[in-house]
Amino acid sequence: MVVLLYSSMFLSLLLFSFASLARSQSFIGVNYGQVADNLPPPEETVKLLQSTAVEKVRLYGSDPGIIKAFANTGIGIMIGASNGDIPGMASDPNFAKNWINANVVPFYPASKIILINVGNEVMSYNDRNLMTHLLPAMQNLQNALDSADLGGKIKVSTVHSMAVLRQSDPPSSGSFDPSIGDLLKGLLEFNKATGSPFAINPYPYFAYRSDPRPETLAFCLFQPNSGRVDSAPRLSIPTCLMLSRVTTLLVQVDAIRSALDAMGFKDVEIVVAETGWPYKGDNDEVGPSVENAKAYNGNLIVHLRSMVGTPLMPGKSVDTYLFALYDEDQKPGPTSERSFGLFKPDLTMVYDVGLSKTGNQNTSSTPKASATPAPKPKKDVWCVPKADVSDAQLQENLDYACGQGIDCSPIQPGGACFEPMTVASHATYAMNLLYQKSSKNPWDCDFSQTATLTSTNPSYDKCSYPGGSI
Repeated sequence: MVVLLYSSMFLSLLLFSFASLARSQSFIGVNYGQVADNLPPPEETVKLLQSTAVEKVRLYGSDPGIIKAFANTGIGIMIGASNGDIPGMASDPNFAKNWINANVVPFYPASKIILINVGNEVMSYNDRNLMTHLLPAMQNLQNALDSADLGGKIKVSTVHSMAVLRQSDPPSSGSFDPSIGDLLKGLLEFNKATGSPFAINPYPYFAYRSDPRPETLAFCLFQPNSGRVDSAPRLSIPTCLMLSRVTTLLVQVDAIRSALDAMGFKDVEIVVAETGWPYKGDNDEVGPSVENAKAYNGNLIVHLRSMVGTPLMPGKSVDTYLFALYDEDQKPGPTSERSFGLFKPDLTMVYDVGLSKTGNQNTSSTPKASATPAPKPKKDVWCVPKADVSDAQLQENLDYACGQGIDCSPIQPGGACFEPMTVASHATYAMNLLYQKSSKNPWDCDFSQTATLTSTNPSYDKCSYPGGSI
């Protein structure tokens, strides 16, 4: 039996091996919803995104002002046709042609439209009439793109909720709901023929809300946990997939992968069109908090940058669109529905998940410097782990620090600080280097309260730890 293990050294070596790929971060996108009355102008939003590692944005509609604002930025744009457009688009090819002429042709290629989603979670609406119209609508839209000489340049797909699955646990047994199997097969044949992705909206937050145990929360937030075992009986080689320190999200994605493979669509790629965690909720809501939202989104970004992938799709990162860029204050429902935003309307961060290219932006909870700060005594300090931190947490810190673009080559094989080859030693070097590259505020040496500043130089032999005064 072959065992695939997410060991500390496995994660570290994968991280180092794909460091150059991680810098491009083309797999990180964000959802830009418009159900709000307090959003900044699109031009300001574009400047904000250009200061981050985000390289793709998902729009739920096709607002011409927003699409035009992204012109000549190189940021990929996913636009959408509404569920209400589907019947007309399906029955009238001219409807689809006019839609492309109005929403795509005037802006492309200056605005980098990469994908058009026809509807959102249509297959989970229990509206059989709408569901049967979905594929013809997609086909007519594709034909309209072809007529405009844009076929192959812009893809067409639709977005699914996780409710399309009949079974998802264990992930290797993932299978689609047979009651929509015939409709899904047609959609998947379209995806395969056109090279468009199968887009999904997985939310581990909802999994935790229905099972609010501490171990479930850790599994949802990419935090150390006891793991899950999948004996994968359907694989050609019996394989044990250890999902320790993975998360509900990766299990959900692998369940979709298994369901696609089982239907014969191994070549259809998966895109996570929407995933996130609310930072605020009502008193009776379980799970929303700044701490949990920061852990989920921050650890997800670290995982994507590591290029570790999933147990069934190792060594690559699935394109993932975080939900959401801003809160949408006009959404109905509980407070959590209006509390997924990463940024405020004034363009400051709600909390920091490491998206900034500079890494020096303040979070909403970060103390602001006063206009006339008191002088601080200068002394050399280093950022090191606290004494009681587990190897699992140190590995999380190591993955995060090296995922921020710092030079981790000294702790790669052959580097001056590679020995001793322990997680504690490597994490200490990376955590300190990230701190030294920051603004050197006390909160820059926090790492979820697992680090502290010291005046004792941790350098040894030929391994020199950068230090600095504060």
